[in-house]
Amino acid sequence: MSALAQAESSSLTLLALGDWPRAAAALLRRQGPCVRVVVAVVRGSAPREPGACMLVGADSLLGTIGGGHLEWQALQTARALLDSPRAPLARLQRYVLGTELGQCCGGVVELWFERYERDDIAWLDDLTMALHEQGALELRSRLQRGAVRRDWQAAAANDAGAAVLSRHDDGVELRERLATGAPLWLYGAGHVGQALSRIVAELPLRLTWVDARAELFPPMLAGSTRVWVADDPLATVARAPAGARFLVMTHDHELDYQLCRAILARDDFAFAGLIGSKSKAARFRSRLARDGVAPERIARLTCPVGLGASRSKWPAAIAVSIAAQLLDTLPEPPARKPAPDDCASNPDHTGCSGCAAKRSAS
Repeated sequence: MSALAQAESSSLTLLALGDWPRAAAALLRRQGPCVRVVVAVVRGSAPREPGACMLVGADSLLGTIGGGHLEWQALQTARALLDSPRAPLARLQRYVLGTELGQCCGGVVELWFERYERDDIAWLDDLTMALHEQGALELRSRLQRGAVRRDWQAAAANDAGAAVLSRHDDGVELRERLATGAPLWLYGAGHVGQALSRIVAELPLRLTWVDARAELFPPMLAGSTRVWVADDPLATVARAPAGARFLVMTHDHELDYQLCRAILARDDFAFAGLIGSKSKAARFRSRLARDGVAPERIARLTCPVGLGASRSKWPAAIAVSIAAQLLDTLPEPPARKPAPDDCASNPDHTGCSGCAAKRSAS
């Protein structure tokens, strides 16, 4: 078999992973068994944080645990689990990134591998529904002799850390904090809206995409994206949750204005952005003032939108700058607590860059 034919026969489709319980259920329905790989423990420097995960299907990979050699090795392990239906459903594996994998970050990572079967669709659907109803949950998965028991409960408000692994005499338990992305309401399915939707699919944002023109929406959407074909987009503003981020970029400047006015009237949003030039911004602000909108509310309208004041007119370039600005509106992730069996209490641990630095200093 030629190299090209071999590559084609073993091709892998890389996709974004936003809402993993929903994505896992969809993958099971479409392809059959899949494996979820979770970063359970990090000591020292690593490509991704605890809680990062990816789904491995027969011919698709959703999400990433950081790429590079670690992800390549994890992919092989996941595929071995897929090819061995009699193997235990879950396992924990430790990787020393520097000495074992030759990665410069040099830390130690423990990965949780768990195979899902079609029988898991029901609880994944239940988890998806509970997550969207409650906004944040703690999922507990307990691994004992290759079998996994799961339950979930409401996440504590002060719960720090997306994943914590604890070891017990009879097994290990992975606790994960699951949360829906911050709500983003995007008005307009034009070129910039299309480009932005593809970027947002890989960010911790939950997109509601509104336009009256159904034919503009792409046929394939990320699992966490909701399309709303609305004859009256203005009427949908009141349906957005408190704390939503709004972006206005429709094909109609009058509709843009009315949307901005309705958004500013709410005063419970996290961000309001309007695509346009400085002259458009000045005209809108002047008109808002004439229409009686308070100055402090007008000041909350961001226009032009996007970081870096990019001069590029390419839709994708504009979308990148807007996405960067949206990221600045998101809260910082909680600081990672050290793993319970971190370097100080693990005499066999020699692989992370922090330990190497300590040895050099001594």
